[in-house]
Amino acid sequence: MVQIPEKVEYILDILKANNYEGYVVGGCVRDSVLGRIPGDWDITTSAKPEEVKKIFRKTVDTGIEHGTVTVILGGEGFEVTTYRVDGKYEDHRHPTEVEFTPDLKEDLKRRDFTINAMAYNPEKGIVDLFDGIKDLKHCCIRCVGEPEERFSEDALRMLRGIRFAGQLDFTIEEHTLEAIQKQSASIGKVSVERIRTEITKLLLSKRPDKLLLVEKTGLSEDFLPEFSRMLKTAQNHPHHSFDVGHHSLLVVRNARELGEKLRKKEAGIPQPYDGDFSTEKVDTILVFAALLHDVGKPPCKTTDEKGVDHFHGHAEVGSQMAHDIMRRLRFDNDTVNMVTKIVRFHERRYAGSRKAMRRLMSQAGVEVMPYLFIIQEADVLSQSEYMREDKLTHIKEGRRVFTEILRQKEAVCLQDLEVTGKDLLDLGVPRGPQVGKVLRELLDIVIDSPVKNNRKLLLTEAKKRITIE
Repeated sequence: MVQIPEKVEYILDILKANNYEGYVVGGCVRDSVLGRIPGDWDITTSAKPEEVKKIFRKTVDTGIEHGTVTVILGGEGFEVTTYRVDGKYEDHRHPTEVEFTPDLKEDLKRRDFTINAMAYNPEKGIVDLFDGIKDLKHCCIRCVGEPEERFSEDALRMLRGIRFAGQLDFTIEEHTLEAIQKQSASIGKVSVERIRTEITKLLLSKRPDKLLLVEKTGLSEDFLPEFSRMLKTAQNHPHHSFDVGHHSLLVVRNARELGEKLRKKEAGIPQPYDGDFSTEKVDTILVFAALLHDVGKPPCKTTDEKGVDHFHGHAEVGSQMAHDIMRRLRFDNDTVNMVTKIVRFHERRYAGSRKAMRRLMSQAGVEVMPYLFIIQEADVLSQSEYMREDKLTHIKEGRRVFTEILRQKEAVCLQDLEVTGKDLLDLGVPRGPQVGKVLRELLDIVIDSPVKNNRKLLLTEAKKRITIE
């Protein structure tokens, strides 16, 4: 049932040969039972940190104050942690002290959920003291012991529980869910970075709609209050079948699936293309852009005399809101800017004008466009069927025109111009803001007519602007 890698088995053998207990523990056991390939192999042992360091040749003190030593084998690291009992949690996140124990049971009962509180070694088999296997069979997330106690120790466990429910497509046991609702306010004690990690993993999971549980339990009020308002904003309009919140979660799911086009370089993008299409980068940008693409709708909503809802200006309003949310979650500048631009331009679809496409590429940024097409397609697939095929056809045609513009190297940004700022200075344009102003005016000319991206012609146009000034 549990197939241990050779290096992990070696570590267990060395521990046993030195009269110490050793088990793989936690997520790797859970995933093995589920038939999934574990990403990490954590080892727990009766050996104290100094004893682990003594019997293995190469180790790193990665968390020795909490009993963790990383054993290095063949350039690969494996965390080995001493059985422990946690002391008091005064910050709802970290124990003030830990006490080592020779008892595996004491170590397992301090863990968060039953499905993560199983241990295994080849000699003893699976040690399952809290019915973790039963909960796996019943697709259930349940705390070890009293839920309120577990969450008071570490408030992040509340989000982790919902995240596991999303990743595994499980339900949360009733008492565990009630405890999350009761203690949701304590999530404010957790660092934003840890919250961001859990929410990202949830949105990337099988069931991103489990974000509804984050809102239902009150957890999102601390870091994403806008989502509650999205759920309360109906969309009485032929193009929509759901409120803003449920629609946005559908867009997340569809964007995640469509993102495979980018990861496989199948988005109609000519190569070489310098966009960052690493899986982590693509997926993070897509799911947050999808979640927030309509975040501006609640404050922009109006209803006409026929009872039809309208959301004029929501993309522009939403882009600022998305920027603030991504900053609140402390994403890096590149991710913030990408998501903000996608939200701002997500309504700008190809309408038959190649010139308009060049202008959109200039305004949004060439690097944004592949993501924009994915979000637009995911958005349409998450709406009603009204005019769906027409909308999808326009997106497909827009992607084709975008690709053609790239292949033909038509100018869409200042770097594409056949003249530079230095050329303008040599021409007599005063140093300072006027250089940039003239360059942008020249870019407008070549966006309207690509054949005018000619050095001689552009210098002539620049001279006219010096005279005017």
